[in-house]
Amino acid sequence: MLPLIARRLIQLPFIVLAVYTITFALAWLIPGNPLENPEGRRPAPEIVAAMEQQYNLDDPFDFYFSYLGKASGISWALGYSDEPFDLGPSLKQPDWTVNEILMDGVPVSLVLGFTSILIATALGLGAGIIGGLRPNSSADMASQSIALIGISLPSFVTGATLLIVFAAWLKWFPVGGWGGPADLVLPAITLSLPFAAYISRLVRFGMLEQMATDHIRTARAKGLSEAGVATRHALKNAFLPVLSYLGPATAAALTGSFVVEKVFAVPGIGQHFVDGVLSKDLTLIMGVVLVYSTLLVLFNLAVDVLYNWVDPRIQLG
Repeated sequence: MLPLIARRLIQLPFIVLAVYTITFALAWLIPGNPLENPEGRRPAPEIVAAMEQQYNLDDPFDFYFSYLGKASGISWALGYSDEPFDLGPSLKQPDWTVNEILMDGVPVSLVLGFTSILIATALGLGAGIIGGLRPNSSADMASQSIALIGISLPSFVTGATLLIVFAAWLKWFPVGGWGGPADLVLPAITLSLPFAAYISRLVRFGMLEQMATDHIRTARAKGLSEAGVATRHALKNAFLPVLSYLGPATAAALTGSFVVEKVFAVPGIGQHFVDGVLSKDLTLIMGVVLVYSTLLVLFNLAVDVLYNWVDPRIQLG
């Protein structure tokens, strides 16, 4: 296990570097100029030239290497920067640095993302177990139909529907914002539905496969109850594909919350990232991508460790 963790940690900077390079190339090619204000007006040419030189916007290679050095901590280690991981100032929000924006928005996105994964796991396990133990029953057909809808509908459609029904009509939850547990319910449910649908399918297929194996028949022959057979024997093996899915799903919930945050006016990093893309705020775009790509690699590593812990027979090479 330790060689696996060490190898993944060694691979981490190379993976993040590849993501950084691809993102930088795409972000640099986005039409527009980050020095323009919302009305499309620009400062005087001499001021623009000074600002481009200050932020290294006049040369893509200078921006690429200077930003990479500050963000990775290399510039700090060499004494060229005051902060170890300096993601630079926001080009469209001059009063804020990218570090401050991330420190303010990332905790909100993390709470929303992890809550949605917990809801998705609970809903997916329940629906999948029912479908696996009672295939083709009315409950199975209903859960699979709902799962199909959850996979098919985009998050902004689901979110808008929940807002209209439960916030505007019934007034059970606030329309938007962030502050209390009630503000978390609708966006978390909206974000969780596609993941819950996929988890339910994985669990259902896994349970159907496990319930037909020899060791399940042996467990029944020993006199174990059907509930004990399902939970102690079948579910443990059926959950392994779900566990491997939870790593990228958790990262996708964090990054996929951008649209949901925009719909529900949640002050996470999603709104800042969308605005940064629209205004070509290069420093904000690169900072968000670096943070989330690092989280994605770490989540996948955590899943590999849990995979081996749940079933020690699995050798991860």
